[in-house]
Amino acid sequence: MLGALSGVQSLPAAGPSSSPDFTNEVRPILSRYCFKCHGPDEKTRKGGLRLDLREEVLKPAKTGDIAIVPHQPDKSALVARIETNDPDEIMPPPDSKMSITAEQKDILKRWVAGGAEYKQHWAFVKPQQTTPPNPEQGAALANPIDAFIRAKLKEQGLAPSSPADAVTLVRRLYLDLVGLPPKPEEVDAFVEAVARDRDAAIRATVDALLASPQYGERWARRWLDLARYADTNGYEKDRPRSIWPYRDWVVKALNADMPFDEFTIDQIAGDMLPGATVEQRIATGFHRNTMLNEEGGIDPLEFRYHAMADRVATTGTTWLGLTLGCAQCHTHKFDPVTHREYFQIMAFLNNADEPDLDLPAQETPEAKDQRQKRLARQVADLPAKWPAKDKDTPGARRELAEAAFNTWLQNMRGNKVEWQVLRPTEMKSNMPHLTQLPDGSVLGSGDITKSDTYELKFRPVTTGITAIRLEALPHPSLPDRGPGLAYYEGPKGDFFMGEFQVTVNGKPVKITRASETYARNNFGGPNTPAVSAMAAVDGDPQTGWSCAKRPGEAHEAVFVLEKPLEGTEEISVKMLFGRHYACPLGRFRISVTAHDNGAEARGIPDKLEPLLTLSDAELKPAQRNQLRMQFLMNAPEVANEADAIRAARKPPAAPASLVMRERPASNPRPTHLYNRGEYTQPQELVKAEVLSVLNPLPKDAPRNRLAFAKWIVSPENPMTARVTVNRQWEILFGRGLVKTSQDFGFQGEVPTHPELLDWLAVEFMKQNWSLKKLHRLIVTSATYQQSSQVTPELLAKDAENKWLARAPRPRVEAEIVRDSVLYASGLLSLKMGGPGVYPPQPDGVVDIAYGKGTWEASSGDDRHRRSLYTFLKRTAPFAMSTTFDAPSGEACVARRDVSNTPLQALTLLNDVFMVEATQALGLLTTQQSGTDEARLQFMFRRVLCREATTDETSALIAYMESQRQRIRSGEVDAAVINGNKDAKDIDRAAWTLLARALFNLDEFVTKG
Repeated sequence: MLGALSGVQSLPAAGPSSSPDFTNEVRPILSRYCFKCHGPDEKTRKGGLRLDLREEVLKPAKTGDIAIVPHQPDKSALVARIETNDPDEIMPPPDSKMSITAEQKDILKRWVAGGAEYKQHWAFVKPQQTTPPNPEQGAALANPIDAFIRAKLKEQGLAPSSPADAVTLVRRLYLDLVGLPPKPEEVDAFVEAVARDRDAAIRATVDALLASPQYGERWARRWLDLARYADTNGYEKDRPRSIWPYRDWVVKALNADMPFDEFTIDQIAGDMLPGATVEQRIATGFHRNTMLNEEGGIDPLEFRYHAMADRVATTGTTWLGLTLGCAQCHTHKFDPVTHREYFQIMAFLNNADEPDLDLPAQETPEAKDQRQKRLARQVADLPAKWPAKDKDTPGARRELAEAAFNTWLQNMRGNKVEWQVLRPTEMKSNMPHLTQLPDGSVLGSGDITKSDTYELKFRPVTTGITAIRLEALPHPSLPDRGPGLAYYEGPKGDFFMGEFQVTVNGKPVKITRASETYARNNFGGPNTPAVSAMAAVDGDPQTGWSCAKRPGEAHEAVFVLEKPLEGTEEISVKMLFGRHYACPLGRFRISVTAHDNGAEARGIPDKLEPLLTLSDAELKPAQRNQLRMQFLMNAPEVANEADAIRAARKPPAAPASLVMRERPASNPRPTHLYNRGEYTQPQELVKAEVLSVLNPLPKDAPRNRLAFAKWIVSPENPMTARVTVNRQWEILFGRGLVKTSQDFGFQGEVPTHPELLDWLAVEFMKQNWSLKKLHRLIVTSATYQQSSQVTPELLAKDAENKWLARAPRPRVEAEIVRDSVLYASGLLSLKMGGPGVYPPQPDGVVDIAYGKGTWEASSGDDRHRRSLYTFLKRTAPFAMSTTFDAPSGEACVARRDVSNTPLQALTLLNDVFMVEATQALGLLTTQQSGTDEARLQFMFRRVLCREATTDETSALIAYMESQRQRIRSGEVDAAVINGNKDAKDIDRAAWTLLARALFNLDEFVTKG
């Protein structure tokens, strides 16, 4: 019903030429004042009246009145209701606190008189290639953008401003395209080139900047706002996460000018592409940037639902320019998005698991060899750590360890047990999906809860079973390689089995003894009574077996039966998981034995079992040492030392990244429609489908993430190209052609230049979705290159500058502020990529949040890298960035707030980072030869890119002299200003103080 916003009319309605334009004048009024109660949402619709569809307004309402009678405003109830003064009849009603102006009433009356024509909402119509106008009635303008802009200026009685001077323009280009100011020599070269050929100089500079590695860094930061990128999980715990490879992927993709359609598909469904590469899988981190709650006592499914809602809303904002989140609890009150369609979109994104992708270790072969040799020495030294009470010497410790090893070896030889692997004939689980692997093991995947249960049935081929072995095994698909599925809380890869139950023909089988190779609880010490295999058969699900602290390793437990099982009747094994958090087993295998004397958990890898058949005389020294190392690494007497060695086995800097992985077709995750968006109230199942108001999916297309991603960037989709070019325009001009860049729906503003927006969208797609070509097109236009000088006439006629008779002069973003300071001070490191770094910031910032942490400032190059690489903690973002309106990464941000506060000025004066930077710039300036005037120009050009005027020079030289006088008099301590260095260097201190003043100029934080 909502699919056609009266694109096909039930009655002809042609209004006179004086009739108001429905798209630009009428619908905004109806949307603002009427649609909330008389719009798409049938649950909140009042009086049976719907005003967003023409065929509906022509029908009688419940009262019998007809809202609109075309060409007859005197007979139209809508007109009567907006003109009456009766508080019981007037619309909007008084309790809405809204009222329609006289001008708006006139628009509605003239619209009805003209026939009440409805039009399809402009954003839902596929953009068409338009012909650039010729406002000058002469030769066509070189850049089509200028033709569209000047045609509008002519309509408004405005004229374009003169071109910006060369210095202003080159700084603007550098800040916009690479996020850094130009060097003085680059400014000089540009000015000279402009004098010879302005257009050629601009083209050459733009091409060089687009080819710069810093281009990708600058534009990645704005994309990461949309991706809600951060280096921590958020919520109360806010622990670190490893997803920086995704951030680096974005930088590389933008530098390579990856077509935006591919850029989109890789991020939404890169894992589903044929032969998906590691890079394409990393790209799916876009939707792994959702927050993750690790608080105790949470329901993982609840917060997974919140993450899915975030993904739907983010997808809508980023690519479609629609507020899809408004349809989570009910049909959208303004836009044609139903409650059901919201969950149909969710169904596309809901069928993915969320593993960690282990990446190749960043380790040279030489370093790996040295590390392995060092670990071998540490293992060999374990006997010297063996506890000794009577004679505590290294030699005595080694003797005790060797005696224990010999005893263990004899026991292992004497306790040789043949195990038969059982393959399940039936598997059931309340939530995780269980899959049998070729080796007889079972792999769990998918969602987990705090009370998961596995039930498996087996048909043994032997009789007289005396014991059952449960192997907990690692697997690459599991968190931290397993063997458990714990992810949201506790150690990744952990499990906690509260009960292990065996039945035959429905009758319980009593277990009298249990042993394990390793047991440890994250909440207690090793081998505590509550954490052991025996605790998993005591009838208390609050006690059980866990192997926390040793992820990625194989462990086993053996359960000895009270009496052998006679016959080969079906055996049922039931495992109950959970305690403090969701933590079922991820991969396991069941085996049985008919060994006469029972069995013990041995923990011997299969590759070492043959060595146990050899006598002491037959064992070679290397083979004996292999067994000795196996014993020592699992002996409880040196457990802590062995755990430290295990931790060191992982290569240093072996990164992982959070990715998406589509679930197998045999186990799709169901998606429900949730009553009022409440996850505890699932209703009927829904299938994946796109919004009916937009282009349909091909009938033969699968309903999965990959098809959804391709639909988003289909040339038939009216939204994506428009939304994308508008966002680029907004970043460069401070305001989009559509001001509400996050909302292209009915509540959003109409475009100021609709023909230009459509032309850019079509051109963007024709140019293979190239962002670099789009940026080149925009910045080489005369519109972009105008002066930003404001005149009283322009302020009077266009205070918002929406017609672009001048260039904007917005404040630059937080990252550009800090990076420009680093550049000017000579501290900037252009090192790219890698984990987040920790620049200096005021003490105590991270302690403000509930989840306390530490912030140890990085050293070396990492201390002064670009702000893109600053570690972003969601509950305590980097203080300087927050002060200058950078987002926290907690939600998708399409438009940054822009503020101008005293705190920003205080930060530029007193922040520890600024103190360090101004000290560096002061020192750099004193190292220059020449007069004070020459040094002043050196500093001035580094900070503002231009030379100081004569008046500025006089004022600043006088300021310098006053600072020297204050230092000489003792009013100001040079040691403090210089950072306790060169306490007697008055000159350096004075220049440092001047640097603080220059960084606080409005010109420094604005784009001219």
